[in-house]
Amino acid sequence: MTSAAVECRDLRKHYADVKAVDGLDLQVERGECFGLLGPNGAGKTTTIEILEGLTVPDSGRVEILGMNWSDSERALRETIGISLQETQLPEKLTVFEIVRLFRSFYRDGRDPDDLLRDLSLDEKRNARYGKLSGGQKQRLAVACALIGNPQILFLDEPTTGLDPQSRLQLWEVVARFRKTGGTVLLTTHYMEEAERLCDRIAIIDHGKRISLGTPAELIAKLEARNIIEFTSEPELPEDTFRAICQGCTKHRDRWQLRVDSLADAVPQLLAIIEKRGAKLVTLSTHAATLEDVFVSLTGRELRDV
Repeated sequence: MTSAAVECRDLRKHYADVKAVDGLDLQVERGECFGLLGPNGAGKTTTIEILEGLTVPDSGRVEILGMNWSDSERALRETIGISLQETQLPEKLTVFEIVRLFRSFYRDGRDPDDLLRDLSLDEKRNARYGKLSGGQKQRLAVACALIGNPQILFLDEPTTGLDPQSRLQLWEVVARFRKTGGTVLLTTHYMEEAERLCDRIAIIDHGKRISLGTPAELIAKLEARNIIEFTSEPELPEDTFRAICQGCTKHRDRWQLRVDSLADAVPQLLAIIEKRGAKLVTLSTHAATLEDVFVSLTGRELRDV
């Protein structure tokens, strides 16, 4: 094991016959924002709960800042901040009372008033938790994660269900935390969020890591700059258009073709459809994205249920 911020080797966690985490290796460097992406049921939440010390693995090794949970639990609790998928706090407590309560758990930490200003919650300091909006509750959850002045911040789908403005506000919080040298481990269901925030991304499925790299490196693995999506009637088999693309994926009712030149590939595709006596029903194109990488690897979109 190295001096990375977070590292796990051959991590495994099974629930009866379900292999939630199946021999996973990860390494998060100090100071980076590392994204963990995967479809529902891929093992993301189980993995992050093991790293946070909330779940005990069946086997494998975990080190956080060179320490492990069995020997250094108190020290680790002082150096990490956690924002879970769902946070339920007492509805009658005010925002300031909640932050002050969490501050009391740490020997050293942030000033509650300063932190509320940083997260744009100072105007809500006397508001009761039950009266907050979804975005305000989520920022308060992150405030509770930051109050101990952690070195590592674990964020498990922190912006799910938030409006665009609230999402942008949380992105700014993450950016400020990183400017202080903090490390972030993030799970998300939003590809734009992963591309915007993450230095590196691991894609996992069925408890295994299936790809790893920077957003640009992952997109480059498609070996194509553009995507053509189309449907036809009747539906054409894959070998009909294999020669005009670098690769293709069937997703739901549409084909996705990976191509370099739209100017060359689109006319060729239209000619093939016409020659086969089929009818083009839908056609769209876009530059290759992380979403396309994800679909090509898993056959599913990130937000598929």
